[in-house]
Amino acid sequence: MSLTFVVYTENLERKINLDLEKIFRKHAKPTSIGGQAVIEGVMMKGPKDIAIAVRKQDKEIVVKKEEVKGISKSALTKVPMIRGVIALFDAMVLGVKSLTYSAEFFEEEDSTEEKGKFEMWVENTFGDKAGDILIYFSVVTAIAFGILLFIISPTVAMHFFKTKINNPLLLNIVEGVFRILLFVGYIVLISRMKDIQRVFEYHGAEHKTIHCYESGLPLTVENARQFPTLHPRCGTSFIVFVMITSLLLFSLIGWPNPVVRVLSRLLLMPVIAGISYEIIRWAGKSPSKIVRYISYPGLLFQKLTTKEPDDSQLEVAIEAMKNVLTDDKEVDIW
Repeated sequence: MSLTFVVYTENLERKINLDLEKIFRKHAKPTSIGGQAVIEGVMMKGPKDIAIAVRKQDKEIVVKKEEVKGISKSALTKVPMIRGVIALFDAMVLGVKSLTYSAEFFEEEDSTEEKGKFEMWVENTFGDKAGDILIYFSVVTAIAFGILLFIISPTVAMHFFKTKINNPLLLNIVEGVFRILLFVGYIVLISRMKDIQRVFEYHGAEHKTIHCYESGLPLTVENARQFPTLHPRCGTSFIVFVMITSLLLFSLIGWPNPVVRVLSRLLLMPVIAGISYEIIRWAGKSPSKIVRYISYPGLLFQKLTTKEPDDSQLEVAIEAMKNVLTDDKEVDIW
């Protein structure tokens, strides 16, 4: 039995190292370029431009390109910790805008569809700014929903275990595990949707394309195809770092009454986001073994949020990437 366990452990270790060797390439140049999968497409954000490439129903690839503006150009994005909170909010705003743009190509035409009262009020009140207001409202609503589901509900649920578990540290650990299980369940649930499966495939195409570019190879389907769908700078890994960091920080507070517990978690969220962002930046540009192993839980989660893309999806991701590259090859290197 012990010999079998040793052999199994060694085989697992070799497999883990093989996977990590493919993801953390020694001679790669980490780039600051990041992206997101959208409906039948990919958004890429470079140092100067943002490009959204979408494959329409007639198979044509259309690209929307615009200059990086707003908070992304702020000097605060250079300040450690603070830049993590800014990057998170900016990524969510950009993500909603990109998804909204890609969805326009696949909406069913229905001239009889009426706008909701809230949407009409926003349009009448803010005029040309109505679109931006609705996007920011969507982002704030999404953040509130995420906090309620993944932050507040686990700590409230653990209140019922206090009579059975007297150790504050153990209560925090159980809360953290419950939070992770909620996240896994949410991902598994939405992954059953056919449209989401397509998005996950484009997510894999995005990662393969970034790997290809960081490796210095020409951006072709043949070159991109050989790389893994997992990447250390993925947003999924960021969420995992958030959950692990929150577990550690919340454990330092002990187990106060429910009101103090909820308030402390809300107040610490910007700190947790800042710390998690700095970790993922480090993970994205360091090939050290320590980084490889602390990144592994996030990479495992990416197996849920990325799928192997086909060549047509890689073509879309490559088109998005090409449109954010600059003549200065060093400007996007971390």
